[in-house]
Amino acid sequence: MGTAEHEQSLAAFLRTVNVGDVLTGTVAEVTRSQTTVLLDAFTSDPVGSISWLDLSWRSFGRPAAEILDVGAKVSSEVIAVDLQERRVRLSRSATENPQLWAYLKALRPGQRLSRTVAAIERFGVFVDLDDGPDHPVFPGVGFITMPELSWRRFEDPSEVVSVGERISCEVLTFDTHNGEARVSLRATQPDPFQQFARGVHVGQILYGPVTKVVPFGAFVRVADDAEGLVHLSELTALPVAAALDAVQIGDEVTVIVIEIDPLRRRLALSRRQAAMKTWDLPPTEPGNPGDPAG
Repeated sequence: MGTAEHEQSLAAFLRTVNVGDVLTGTVAEVTRSQTTVLLDAFTSDPVGSISWLDLSWRSFGRPAAEILDVGAKVSSEVIAVDLQERRVRLSRSATENPQLWAYLKALRPGQRLSRTVAAIERFGVFVDLDDGPDHPVFPGVGFITMPELSWRRFEDPSEVVSVGERISCEVLTFDTHNGEARVSLRATQPDPFQQFARGVHVGQILYGPVTKVVPFGAFVRVADDAEGLVHLSELTALPVAAALDAVQIGDEVTVIVIEIDPLRRRLALSRRQAAMKTWDLPPTEPGNPGDPAG
């Protein structure tokens, strides 16, 4: 078959393939990153591709060559059709665990589900989904990453949840690589920063302790649920090489609001500019973002 004719034939085939289709084929090559498949529906070239992460949910820590051999027959579900690369992206995990795959595919972003905390790890929390099947590898088919556990700062996830606790979470996405639903606990709770941001304005004097010192500045807690960054250039009127030359953790400082970004949940503060204001203004106590000048 000539090149032009082959390209036309391949393009025609790709137009017939849809996400969710189950295709069969023969393994043509196995590498560390992917497995290529000669599809039964298109035998001119091995245009099927299974990434290592989509090869099997039981493959964690195992090389692909231990899971599939060249010449093996496989059945996989289409997860993407890449027209530019002329590839059909496949997942063998889907056909290995059809009940779990179907359950996870049926979940929708924003959907609220009740569940039980199954395991707490340093990188996040596994949860059992109500009415959901077991996961072949993990202790639960739902997973909450650290940032999605709480709006508030914490060091360990056990400060937020405990094993066996019933919680309500919001579905974010279906992680096809790990065969889990990424869910959020904090999405079910009001964002305290938004309430804080509605009560303050640029130019307002606030007062609070330094909670963290970083190379580019220091964070100051100006309310129970709000911290702002004082950039290195805004720490003092005189230039300093490091934030620790100006403040220490625990120092009580007076700052002024120079920027509020509710969308990115960022609060920019200045200690330098606050020092230029009239010092007889009563400072605002942490947790009370009212305007002391009012």
